[in-house]
Amino acid sequence: MSSAVRQLWPLRGGIHPPEEKHLSNAAAIRDAGLADQLVLPLRQHVGASAKPCVNVGDFVLTGQRIADAAGAVSAAIHAPSSGHIVAIEARPIPHPSGLPDLCIVIAPDGKDRWIERTPIENWADLAPAKLLERVREAGIAGLGGAGFPTAVKLAGGHDGSLQTLILNGVECEPYITADDVLMRYRADEIVAGARILMHLSGTTEALIVLEDNKPEAIAALQRAEREAGDPRIEIVVIPTRYPSGGEKQLIQIVTGREVPSGGLPADLGILCQNVGTAVAVRRAIEDGEPLIRRVTTVTGRAVDAPGNFDVRLGTPFAHLLSRAELATDRLARLVMGGSMMGVAMHETSVPIVKTTNCILAATAAEFPDPAPEQSCIRCGMCEIACPAGLLPQQLYWFSRAQELDAAREHALMDCIECGACAWVCPSAIPLVQYYRHTKSAIRQQDADAVRAERSRERFEHRQARIEAELAEREARKRARADAARKKAEAKAAAPAAESAATAAAPPKEAPGDESGGGEPAPAADRAARAAVVAAALERAGAPPPKAADAGEQTAARKPDPRARHEALAARIEKTRADHAAALDEGDGVRAGKLEAKIKGMEGKLEALRAESDGTA
Repeated sequence: MSSAVRQLWPLRGGIHPPEEKHLSNAAAIRDAGLADQLVLPLRQHVGASAKPCVNVGDFVLTGQRIADAAGAVSAAIHAPSSGHIVAIEARPIPHPSGLPDLCIVIAPDGKDRWIERTPIENWADLAPAKLLERVREAGIAGLGGAGFPTAVKLAGGHDGSLQTLILNGVECEPYITADDVLMRYRADEIVAGARILMHLSGTTEALIVLEDNKPEAIAALQRAEREAGDPRIEIVVIPTRYPSGGEKQLIQIVTGREVPSGGLPADLGILCQNVGTAVAVRRAIEDGEPLIRRVTTVTGRAVDAPGNFDVRLGTPFAHLLSRAELATDRLARLVMGGSMMGVAMHETSVPIVKTTNCILAATAAEFPDPAPEQSCIRCGMCEIACPAGLLPQQLYWFSRAQELDAAREHALMDCIECGACAWVCPSAIPLVQYYRHTKSAIRQQDADAVRAERSRERFEHRQARIEAELAEREARKRARADAARKKAEAKAAAPAAESAATAAAPPKEAPGDESGGGEPAPAADRAARAAVVAAALERAGAPPPKAADAGEQTAARKPDPRARHEALAARIEKTRADHAAALDEGDGVRAGKLEAKIKGMEGKLEALRAESDGTA
């Protein structure tokens, strides 16, 4: 399909820095060879670090998985060559912080013995979910940006929400040519990868986009597209302007639609991938090969043989620089990435990772020391150059003052850190450095807020749990106190009721003389007295006494110290229950009073016990 039929929209802002692509794109892709050691960081992608699944001393084959993905957003790591695991330790890695990180170190045996590979020839007949699992197992991450795991991006299209696939081959950085030569010499793999990605994501069209400063790549892609004969694939050529290769900027150029602030391309039904990622996906599906190598540019005027190398992941920079014939006497600055957005490296022992698209060995003439920073003159050139439509000058003042909320409100987080504002600034203000620092502070603020919110939730849950436990404990105390009180009341009421009933009963007839001529009281009298006692006990709420014989009834008519003893004992038991409840409630004053009362009643109880013993 011809690119002329597609309307393009101009890039907002942007600049035209001097191009240096001719230094490295004149020759075909070269093999970087095999280094003495391969150092593979466990974090080569966005998300959680991979988890080692091998041990020191293990022998591994080429393509064997040596670290598993450790979460939904993570990617596996595979052995780039056969050999032995000689270390799993912290090593320097290519990161802006300069800090070491955990790495798996392989000593290659030089034989490059592969695992058994399982290519999928008829991939179009398989469900996308099965192919997606193969991509996930291959450990593929975006090769042109931050290294977001490809399988995670592709998984979002199964519901039909994605319509357009954009393969980004713009490569607008002045020095980098890795994608350029990839499109020149492996165009058929890119087109094949586009078709697989469409099948995986459910998109209905694929746009392979590149700038008009790559005529050889344009011709190669158009030829591969014609040979594929797939009308859904279109080669789109856009004007050369930095930073048109930014994801949001590219979408705006080719579709006229703008990704909302804080949004994603998927919100517009668009999926963006790098052309190198498309090649990696094709090899994972059709060749059964995991991501263990990539094309990397080695350029700059401090190397005598710049070019693009097919290099194994984990290869130290030093090995690749030696292949490009580094002149150390001319080296002034070593950069991973391009001249606009690259990161300075301070040692050559750091390894190639999945996102290493360029090593720039620059001379002092290429990268002179920056001019002294001067005061902002409010010229507005930074605002004109900003491709994201921000207000760089205002963001600069907010960043200097650390007004994080104001910077956030002015959409600082939408800054792509392309460096266009700093490139045009006549006062030589390192604007991007200010923005990066402030963005880090905002992220830290957000992380602190999340932690504080989680702490608040944990505290509230703990307080609710403690209050529930206290309420339950108080309920148990009240229940025990009520039960003890009722028991004491019942126990105290029984002898008192029995005594009252006995006193109210009619007197028994006098017994006969000593000769034994008297007769016992009639049974009717005994039954009447028992009924009176039962009625009195019922009114007192106490259980009825057992039937008493004639001797017991006779003794009940007399004053009974034991009844008084039992009543007092019941009162003591009730007071002890109240004393225990006061102790549980923490009422020390009431508990002390009740304890004194108990001691007084116990004295009376001893006196009654002595009187009862004397009576007996």
